[in-house]
Amino acid sequence: MEGLAVMGFIFGIMGVVAFARLEKLTKTLKEKGILEENYKEE
Repeated sequence: MEGLAVMGFIFGIMGVVAFARLEKLTKTLKEKGILEENYKEE
């Protein structure tokens, strides 16, 4: 069962990293004018 806990922890960390990268990408695209400033994710 410890293996499942470790896998859950790793996938959780990967989710946090993916979210942070998505936020950075959205910010960069807004700065370059590709996305509208009032863009809101659904």
